[in-house]
Amino acid sequence: MTVAEERIERLAGLARDAAVDCNEERAREYVQLARRIAERNRLSLPHQFKRFTCDACDTYLRPGKNARVRLQSGHVVITCDCGAQARYPYE
Repeated sequence: MTVAEERIERLAGLARDAAVDCNEERAREYVQLARRIAERNRLSLPHQFKRFTCDACDTYLRPGKNARVRLQSGHVVITCDCGAQARYPYE
């Protein structure tokens, strides 16, 4: 595991902890920093981190607090407070 991958994992944990503590701005900064590191090093973000961040506003999503999760035929729809939607298939 490279230094960049370790840093992204650490930032993902920090973003989750900041979101749990209701510090949305700090969580957003961690998400932006993790994305910037991934882009510079041509890495993909961890699967779990990708699912719980909004692509439009870089918010760390917490279902029930700032995100709505709905099941539709064959996919999960996650709607952020900013109005952006993400759809993920499931079987």
